[in-house]
Amino acid sequence: METATVINGTRSHTLAEVRVAVRRADRRRGLLGTSSLTEGEGLLILPCRSVHTLGMAYSIDVLFMAGDGRVVKAVRGLRPGRATWPVPAARMALELPAGTIEASGTLPGDRLEFIPILSQVD
Repeated sequence: METATVINGTRSHTLAEVRVAVRRADRRRGLLGTSSLTEGEGLLILPCRSVHTLGMAYSIDVLFMAGDGRVVKAVRGLRPGRATWPVPAARMALELPAGTIEASGTLPGDRLEFIPILSQVD
């Protein structure tokens, strides 16, 4: 699985070094089987319009983004055994440790950048 560094370009803040899940099997597995995410870790899922934490033992923050990296929805502290409603404008989702959204000040409308640069997702 590829990796990328995610930077909030609007706020000049590095959010995480993430694994990038583009293959169907990787998207399905997501974070299942992991015991936690540490600060600075994450999972970028694309394409993705909704996520769940069924079978997980910890909470996560989720940023849903349009294909150009613009945050369209921020979900703080999604608890285990929950799911988000689909976000029609989203093309990808970034799963991060709970508390990352608050600590970074990331808001809808912020633009996230990926290094190496990922192709826009349609």
